[in-house]
Amino acid sequence: MKINLGCYTCYLAVFPALALTGLLTLLISLGFWQLDRAEGKRQLQELNDVRAEDQVLSLSISTSENIDGLRYRKVELNGSYDDTHQFLIDNQIVNGRPGYYVVTPLQLPRLNKAVLVNRGWVPLNKNRSILPDVSFLNTGNITLTGRINKFPSVGIKLKGADIPTSGWPAVVQVIDEQILSERLGYSLFGFQVELDANMDNGYYRKWHEVKLLSPEKHTAYAVQWFALAVTLCGLFLWYSCKKCNE
Repeated sequence: MKINLGCYTCYLAVFPALALTGLLTLLISLGFWQLDRAEGKRQLQELNDVRAEDQVLSLSISTSENIDGLRYRKVELNGSYDDTHQFLIDNQIVNGRPGYYVVTPLQLPRLNKAVLVNRGWVPLNKNRSILPDVSFLNTGNITLTGRINKFPSVGIKLKGADIPTSGWPAVVQVIDEQILSERLGYSLFGFQVELDANMDNGYYRKWHEVKLLSPEKHTAYAVQWFALAVTLCGLFLWYSCKKCNE
């Protein structure tokens, strides 16, 4: 196909034009995807900053189970650890090393309910069949502080990943509070509390060190994808268009 543009004539072959259209669609889609990611990260940062300044929350029977409304809220809890029934969340990589998050139910007597407290990360033993000893706990009534968050997630949830192993501590890959409630014999809140770094009875805790790509990084990536799209168009036109007198 031939198109005249002023003193230039563009010769557009079908297959190169179709390839250009497909690549442009892909590059522009990637650019807008990165912009969406940037906006999502920006909102997450703002939420984290706002929740950090909120008044410390005390759980009650009426506390909402909507994690999006509670995420990153500071919380103060009074209760006792169920040290004989703990969970190890498997496949957790910290500083390039595999290990577990140690999650312990904190029973809240006045609520007749419990909340899972993430006490931090422990490394995997060389012999995987030997589980880490996580029994060192204050078993009496304690007061602790932390922040509410979603349970750790995995990229692909395999069948049976939410079923804990037999025995204690029980190893599990994905937390389902309903399944764990049945195993424990009492109700659980639908979120975890990440134990503050200055509290006792914890392991490696650097909750705020998990650095996601900043909004600015995602915006920069979007600009790169859009720039590639513009460059591709320019190269295609340079290759396809010739001056009429040539």
